[in-house]
Amino acid sequence: MYNRKKTLVILSPGFPENEADTTCLPPQQVFVRALKAENPELNIIVLSFQYPFFAARYNWHGVKVMSFGGMGRGKLFRLNTWMKVWRTLSALNKKYEIVGLLSFWFDECVFVGHYFARTNNIKHRCWMLGQDAKAGNRYAKRIKPKGEELIALSDFIVREFTKNYQVKPANIIPVGIDTSLFDQLITEKDIDILGAGSLIPLKRFHLFVEAVAILKQRYPGIKTVICGDGPEKENLLALIKSKHLENNITLAGELQHDDVLKMMQRSRVLFHPSEYEGFGSVCLEALYAGAKVVSFVKPMDADIANWHIVNDMAGVEQAIHSVLDSTDTENDPVLVYDIRDNVRKMKDVFSI
Repeated sequence: MYNRKKTLVILSPGFPENEADTTCLPPQQVFVRALKAENPELNIIVLSFQYPFFAARYNWHGVKVMSFGGMGRGKLFRLNTWMKVWRTLSALNKKYEIVGLLSFWFDECVFVGHYFARTNNIKHRCWMLGQDAKAGNRYAKRIKPKGEELIALSDFIVREFTKNYQVKPANIIPVGIDTSLFDQLITEKDIDILGAGSLIPLKRFHLFVEAVAILKQRYPGIKTVICGDGPEKENLLALIKSKHLENNITLAGELQHDDVLKMMQRSRVLFHPSEYEGFGSVCLEALYAGAKVVSFVKPMDADIANWHIVNDMAGVEQAIHSVLDSTDTENDPVLVYDIRDNVRKMKDVFSI
C-alpha cells in the first residue's frame, strides 16, 4: 500500500516571499525554520492567504509555501481565496497524510482550517498571537472553539480570551529564541534606549519620545533609536522636532531581523510602550541580547529576570533611571524560552 508522507499544514495570513525577506513576521519565521530543522523528515507546507501580494509556489528553507495573494481585495475576492485554499487543502489531503492543521492567529485562517479539519477528521489547532484574543473577534464568535483547539501565546492571552469568550485555551506556547541568530562579538553598549516595532497607534511610540524628553533633563547626551516603520512615522518626527530631540532619537526605519538583533546587543534598555501585547518577541530577544526590558504589559504570571513591568510614565522613568545609573556592566543573556523547546511542545500538541 502507498505510504503517504506525514505532513503538517500551516495556515497563515502572511509569510516571507523569499528567504531574504526577514522583516515579515520574524517570530513565526523563527518557529517554522526551527520546526523544520528539528524535524527534517516532517513535510511542512505553509498556505499564506494574504501576503505575499502574488500567488506562487516556492521553497523556503526546505518548507513548501503556497501563497494566494489575497491582500487588499474585496469580500468576494476573499471568499474566492478561501475556496482556493479549501481546494488546495483537499488536494494535499489526498496526496499526503495530514497530521494536523496549525493556524497562526484566530482569523480567516482559523475559519477555513476549523471547518476543513472538522469535515475531514483532522486535528486543527489555532495559535493565538495577540490582538486576536480581544473582544469583537467575529471568527471566535462564529466558530465557538473548544479549549483544546486553542494555543495561547501567554498567560495574558489565556485570561484575555477566557474573559471575552468564556473558553479557556488548553495550551500555552510562547515565542522562542533561536540563539544562533545572535552575533557573539558585539559587546559595546552605545545605545541607551531602543524601541522596536510597527509605528502604529497601538504601539504608542509617542510615549517613547515623551520618556526620552524627560530623561534628557538628567542625561543630556542620551542616545536612543526606534527601529520600525508605519503610519505614525510623520507624527513621531514632528513630536521629536517639537521637543528638540533630533540629536537624541534616531528613527532607523524598518531593518532586517539580524540588524535589529545587533541593535539590541548594543542597547542598555529596550522600552516597549505598547498598550496591548500578547507576548512581544522583541522583549525576549532584547533579554537574550543582554538588554534590560521596560514595558507596560506583563505577558506571563511569573516574573522574568531583567524585565521591569511599569504602570505609568513615572514608573518608566524610575525603571530606566535604575538601569542607566547602574554601575553593573554585566550583559549576560537571559534565555527565557528556547525555540527548540517550543517546537517540542508544538509536536506534543499534534502528537507528532
